[in-house]
Amino acid sequence: MGRLNGKVAIITGAARGQGEAEARLFSEHGADVILTDVLDELGAGVAADIGATYHHLDVRDEAAWQAVTAAVIEQHGRIDVLVNNAGILHSASLLETTLEDYQRVVDVNQVGVFLGMKTIATAMKKIGNAGSIVNISSLAGIEGTRNCTAYGASKWAVSGMTKVAALELGKFNIRVNSVHPGLIDTDMMHELPYIQAGKLDRVVKIIPLGRPARANEVAPLVLFLASDESSYCTGSEFTVDGGVHC
Repeated sequence: MGRLNGKVAIITGAARGQGEAEARLFSEHGADVILTDVLDELGAGVAADIGATYHHLDVRDEAAWQAVTAAVIEQHGRIDVLVNNAGILHSASLLETTLEDYQRVVDVNQVGVFLGMKTIATAMKKIGNAGSIVNISSLAGIEGTRNCTAYGASKWAVSGMTKVAALELGKFNIRVNSVHPGLIDTDMMHELPYIQAGKLDRVVKIIPLGRPARANEVAPLVLFLASDESSYCTGSEFTVDGGVHC
C-alpha cells in the first residue's frame, strides 16, 4: 500500500533535481502529484513519465499561485500536501553581492515559500482537510555558510516562517516542517564556484559520511513528512547533511 494513497500533492521546482526525485517517489506511493516549475519542457516531461500533472508556476507570482491552486482543486477537490522546493542559488561574499542579486534570490526562495504557504493553507482551511506543508530550506538555513549571504538569508527566513506557520496553522490540523539538505549532487551543486574549480574532494572532507548526497536520499524524508506517519511532527527542522550539523 502506498504511503500517500489518496493524497493530492503540489511540488514546486519539480522539473529536475530534488523536486523531480520527490515527485517520482510521491507518485510511486500513490499520490496524485502536481509538478510545477518554470522549466516547462523538463517539467512536462517528468509529469508525462510518471502519469502526473504539470503546471507552469513562477513562485514569485501570487496570481499564478492562486490560478494553480484553483485548477488543482477543480480537478481533485482538495490539496493535502505542498512541498515548497523551488529555489535558486547565488554564491558570492557579502561585499560582492549586489542588491539586485540579493533581491532575486529572496524573491524566489523566501517570497515564493511565503506565497505558497499562504495560498495553499488558505485553500486547505477553506476545504477543511488536514494538510502537510514541507519547506525545503538548507543547511545554510541553520548555520552560517561562507559566500551565501543572499542564499543563507533566504533559507534562514524559510526556517523562521516554517515555525511561525506551524504555530498558527496547527489549530487547522495543518502541519509545517522544514528540511535542511547539505551538499546534494544536483545541478545547483555544480553552480558552486568551488565545485566548478574542481575542489569537491576538499569539500567532502568536512562531511562525516564523506560524500555528497543524491537527490533520492532527500526525497524519502520529504515523503515521511508528507505522510500520516509524521502526524505529530510540526514546526521542526530535519537535516539531511551527512552529519555536518552535529
